[in-house]
Amino acid sequence: MKIARIETFLVPPRWLFVRVETDDGVVGWGEPVLEGRAGTVRAAVHELAELLDGADPLRIEDNWQVLTKGAFYRGGPILASAVAGLDQALWDIAGKVRGAAVHELLGGPVRERVRMYGWVAGDEPSAIADSAGRAVAGGLTAVKLLGCPGTLGPIDTPAQTDLLLRRVAAVRDVLGPDRDLAIDFHGRFSPAMARRVLPLLEPFEPLFVEEPVLPEFGHLLPEIVACTSIPIATGERLFSRGDFLPALQAGIAVAQPDLSHAGGISEVRRIAVVAETFGASLAPHCPLGPLALASSLQVDLATPNFLIQEQALGLEADGGPRVLAGLVDEQPFTLVDGHLLRPRGPGLGVQVDEQAVRRAAEIGHSYRITPWRHPDGSLAEL
Repeated sequence: MKIARIETFLVPPRWLFVRVETDDGVVGWGEPVLEGRAGTVRAAVHELAELLDGADPLRIEDNWQVLTKGAFYRGGPILASAVAGLDQALWDIAGKVRGAAVHELLGGPVRERVRMYGWVAGDEPSAIADSAGRAVAGGLTAVKLLGCPGTLGPIDTPAQTDLLLRRVAAVRDVLGPDRDLAIDFHGRFSPAMARRVLPLLEPFEPLFVEEPVLPEFGHLLPEIVACTSIPIATGERLFSRGDFLPALQAGIAVAQPDLSHAGGISEVRRIAVVAETFGASLAPHCPLGPLALASSLQVDLATPNFLIQEQALGLEADGGPRVLAGLVDEQPFTLVDGHLLRPRGPGLGVQVDEQAVRRAAEIGHSYRITPWRHPDGSLAEL
């Protein structure tokens, strides 16, 4: 068996899919996308595809080594995302060839269902409380809100802090003590603001606070971790075991690699093992499409230190992306008591509607992330 053909598809609203076909007709799918840089990643996928032409798709680890270490320059978000999608597709092929789900190939399941959380939206406390109510009605037992929905100054006003606390309080009131909330700073808080605000959030007992500072302030993570009892999470902008090691040494409680950014199933599995040696949990980042989510579930099911899975299902009701577009059967993604049940299908456990994907790719997309500016005109960090 040899890899004979690799294709990519820009699928609205912002996905990039890769299709890998063998010479005997087995097809694997993956999602190698970086939000706002899909075209750049696509070019990287096709450059890397030259290294896989004629290769044995079942030699996943050897192929991963070639893709990541076979050239002088390596790493970074673009190359790691390109490798991630190709790696997902190779695992999908391996599962289909062997008639087994990927998590079976990773050592078998350690759980029968995966706990999920979803985003809640709204600037004002009443609006975000309504969003949280809809999430609970939809079956979620955990939600995440954005700590600062707009721009934030390096040392902002008491009014901004008060708004954050009122928004968090409104969501906690809806959830009660038996459900969880997480808070994502998106790296928009300066280290000074993080140290000021984190202790004030402790009475609400968040499941975790995510990305309290930008990745480039990783050297300050030890003091951020030390200033609060709230578990600190980070990792959507870290792309390898090496990237995660300093964060884990700093004491983060939750590692959040993205299956479509951090080298795919192969590398995220290893990141989870490294995290386990530090007593940290795995909570994969995934605001992406169906193949990224399917890949995440396969790792979640086989990972002892898994905590909870991000997903964007249902956001289309509020104008968000249609996550499951392109699948033949959406049943594997049906929530049951806030969880997704273990999928039993081979490979990634999903069946892609190839014709629908090809039609969608004819439309394509040019999704970009728009820079933000402060009121004084200076660039805001995203």
